[in-house]
Amino acid sequence: MEAVIGQTHRRLLALTSANLYLFHGKCPSLGRLSTYKGVGLLHTSLSKTQIDHKTEPLSLPTLALKCEVGTRRKEQKNPNSSTRKTAGMKSALEMERAPFAAKSFSELGLSSLLIKQLEKEGLTMPTDVQCSAIPTIAKNHDVVIQSYTGSGKTLAYVLPILSKIGPLKEPNGGGGDKSNQKSSIEAVIVAPSRELGMQIVREVERLLGPTDKRFVQQLVGGANRSRQEEALKKNKPLIVVGTPGRIAEISAAGKLHTHGCLFLVLDEVDELLSFNFREDMHRILEHVGRRPGVAPNGVLGPLEKRTERQTIMVSATVPISVVRVAKSWGVNPLLVRSTGTVSMDSGVGTPVDSNTAVTQAAIGSLPPALKHYYCIAKRQHKVDTLRRCIHALNAKMAITFMNHTKPLKDVVYKLEARGVKAAELHGDLGKLARTTTLKNFKDGEVRVLATNELSARGLDVPECDLVVNLDLPTDSVHYAHRAGRTGRLGRNGTVVTICEEREIFVVKKLRRQLGISIQLCEFSEGKLVICKEEQDEKSEEAVC
Repeated sequence: MEAVIGQTHRRLLALTSANLYLFHGKCPSLGRLSTYKGVGLLHTSLSKTQIDHKTEPLSLPTLALKCEVGTRRKEQKNPNSSTRKTAGMKSALEMERAPFAAKSFSELGLSSLLIKQLEKEGLTMPTDVQCSAIPTIAKNHDVVIQSYTGSGKTLAYVLPILSKIGPLKEPNGGGGDKSNQKSSIEAVIVAPSRELGMQIVREVERLLGPTDKRFVQQLVGGANRSRQEEALKKNKPLIVVGTPGRIAEISAAGKLHTHGCLFLVLDEVDELLSFNFREDMHRILEHVGRRPGVAPNGVLGPLEKRTERQTIMVSATVPISVVRVAKSWGVNPLLVRSTGTVSMDSGVGTPVDSNTAVTQAAIGSLPPALKHYYCIAKRQHKVDTLRRCIHALNAKMAITFMNHTKPLKDVVYKLEARGVKAAELHGDLGKLARTTTLKNFKDGEVRVLATNELSARGLDVPECDLVVNLDLPTDSVHYAHRAGRTGRLGRNGTVVTICEEREIFVVKKLRRQLGISIQLCEFSEGKLVICKEEQDEKSEEAVC
């Protein structure tokens, strides 16, 4: 009897081995697995797919598994198709594993009400820096957001804030919307210029909608202070956006209560470190919420109940000065870039030569999809060269930069005389005149906007396709910020620098520092023609 059982057992093992050998021949990818492990793994995967696919929600991993099972079945009928099918399966898996590869705002943990509003405004796909920043801010980390100009940094911090405060936050179980009942400010956003401040206000108002836009209030300099104070008292906004001087001024007058503030945002923080803002920034940092980890002092009385704030700093450049204040003003801040998030202690901001730090900051702020050119013209012919440049490139909207305010009027006059609609924008204009000029430019009524360094930061006109430097920028950082007015949000853009013969060495120095190609060109017969530089590299280095 035992002999019969043993013989039967040996026959079954032989048959199983033969079947497994044939199976391995068709599925070589399982060859590395042991015989019984391979069968168990396959059987478990098939069983799970057949049983659970009706009850589990569809996701990239489940779809990839189904593709793998379907591929194995089809390979038995058509072995030649295995390579193409496997490649498709790998793409699906790689897309799932890719960091920050969100294809929609719904994947970033924002509130459902905010996502609906984004869809209503036609915003469906986040940028790379938004994919990195939004989840990090949502986890209550202090952050420094660094990305090139025009990459969507404003929404990167506005969206997680609106997802937690105001009418667009996730509705609670039964408590109703408490935002309408609160009278204190919950978020303070500080910007170095009026233009940037008003741009942020418009972005927030667009998301809140016409009925709820009262929850954001501008406190920028140059506007009527009394009206701003009346609006604070009447509307009881949850978010204030303003310049350091005006925010500190109203706060000192006791008309701005920010002790319960949850968020403090410092946009263009490298500019806010300017000596001109020193006293105002000190007051803002002392009165907006409370730095986490700092115990309230009993002497402060009512200020004991101050809320711990979350500090968010934003800039296209992060020099060593920004790293230092980030560690001082925040708690364990993280550096957020489009490629990911790292700790500020992981070698970021290591002390280096000051020129190197400035150059690195400028390189990081340049939009990637730009073409850079320079052409040579005498000073009295620069405006005419500008006109020919606009026509040769068929620029729809152009911004031209000068270093001083007085020559701007002359540039506008000469362009208007040649049939090019132009306008000037500078700090000497009143608030109404500046607002009107910007609106006309964005609406397409003005083709050329002549300005100085005032608008090099914060001016957001995505349709601008040309930037022209009539005067050379003072350094690589200013060149980068000027260039950042075009090529925004991944669009193509062109930067042209018009210089005199004696200024060529400055352009070549910028080219070498930034590591970009700035080609010599001229405008002939209505076209941009690239010229060959006669000066060799040795003589160039000697001049520099």
